[in-house]
Amino acid sequence: MAKTLYKKTWEAHTVGLMADGRTQLFIGSHLIHEVTSPQAFGMIRDLGLSVKFPNRTFATVDHIVPTDNQEQPFQDNLAEAMINELKNNVEQYGIKYFSLNTGMQGIVHMVGPEQGITQPGTTIACGDSHTATHGAFGAIAFGIGTTQVRDVLATQTLAMAELKVRRINVSGDLKLGVYAKDVILHIIRHLGAKGGIGFAYEYGGDVFDRMTMEERMTVCNMSIEGGARCGYVNPDQTTFDYLEGKPYAPKADEWDAAVEGWKSFASDADCVYDDVVNFDAADIEPTVTWGISPDHGVGISELIPDPEKAETPEEMASIKEALEYMRLPAGTPVTDIPVDVAFLGSCTNGRLSDFREAASILKGRKVADGVKAIAVPGSQITAHQCEQEGIADVFREAGFEWRSAGCSMCLAMNPDKLVGDQICASSSNRNYKGRQGSPTGRTILMSPAMVVAAAVTGKVADVRNF
Repeated sequence: MAKTLYKKTWEAHTVGLMADGRTQLFIGSHLIHEVTSPQAFGMIRDLGLSVKFPNRTFATVDHIVPTDNQEQPFQDNLAEAMINELKNNVEQYGIKYFSLNTGMQGIVHMVGPEQGITQPGTTIACGDSHTATHGAFGAIAFGIGTTQVRDVLATQTLAMAELKVRRINVSGDLKLGVYAKDVILHIIRHLGAKGGIGFAYEYGGDVFDRMTMEERMTVCNMSIEGGARCGYVNPDQTTFDYLEGKPYAPKADEWDAAVEGWKSFASDADCVYDDVVNFDAADIEPTVTWGISPDHGVGISELIPDPEKAETPEEMASIKEALEYMRLPAGTPVTDIPVDVAFLGSCTNGRLSDFREAASILKGRKVADGVKAIAVPGSQITAHQCEQEGIADVFREAGFEWRSAGCSMCLAMNPDKLVGDQICASSSNRNYKGRQGSPTGRTILMSPAMVVAAAVTGKVADVRNF
């Protein structure tokens, strides 16, 4: 019987069926960080339990670390306490820790792929909603809550209900200036921020066939913004080439067998999906958000929506609420929106290829007067690569602040925050009210190339003009 990758992976990791109908699912790799793990470790201690398979758990620090000065003790006492608690926990239970002094620290969803921990046909869990990123490798990856982090630590399993699978095809050729970030913003715009509830998203079509692993990670990362529990791309030669030689990838004598095993998890050509949606790549242009939800997106040539032209009362109310918060005039070009801050980074777009492309546009240009621009590599490895290639110097010379690795202004659980009602051109993943640290701060999501275009013009700009 033909099956999807999701179904094959689910069945391969099923431990048993529970009385309430859920599946007890074995978790191949468990990734932890400093924010959602301390309470979970406290719970297992209170229960007199230990970590079932410490060799399957990997830790790093990302959310709370400052990016301007990472010398300890941190100025923020809570951040200092959290990182020390993580250090104590990993030492007590014998867990691998990619700490600040290893040269391998970074955002958890970058560390897994960089180390080769993320592999096809596996299940991955992490106490962070953007765990879907790892689906780019053909893994089934879930974000989980703190009590579930406890469950995985103690049992290496989760109790979960099986999802439906929606296949999303993007076919054709992407236009100049259109990136993976534009693809996922376009998908979310049309399917909705809640459109994926109850689904796993399988991304396919020749656009995804041609994407690099880093581009696939960008799209899978934001599956959760579309309401899906996870998103994945079937593994192929691009996947295998990326993983070969990584520290935790199979070694030479095991490599060929591992690749054959990974290939077997790919969805069968004649499998049946619960839903199929098709997009034409030619319809996608550089895309930005204008509102307070990831599905509030428009092409760069379009206008800010007018609530009076909404098709339903619900849509009208949503537009009105967003425009009131964003303080933007309806029916005007999005390129009229000024920006105060430009942020390039996050687990969505903090990888080497993101900085390479942005630097190619930024080289020889300067950040506009009055714009605060920060560039934050997602990992220490990426930061090192950017220094080696001269990318960091391009950003510094243009007037960007070049920071150390961390989540930074994506969610502002650290000193990097918006102030007042600043508008930020951001390569991150969420534009919710107050997401970037100020209760009145405003976020406009876009690709890294578009962030650079906004930084040098002082407003939302069409990167195709560069």
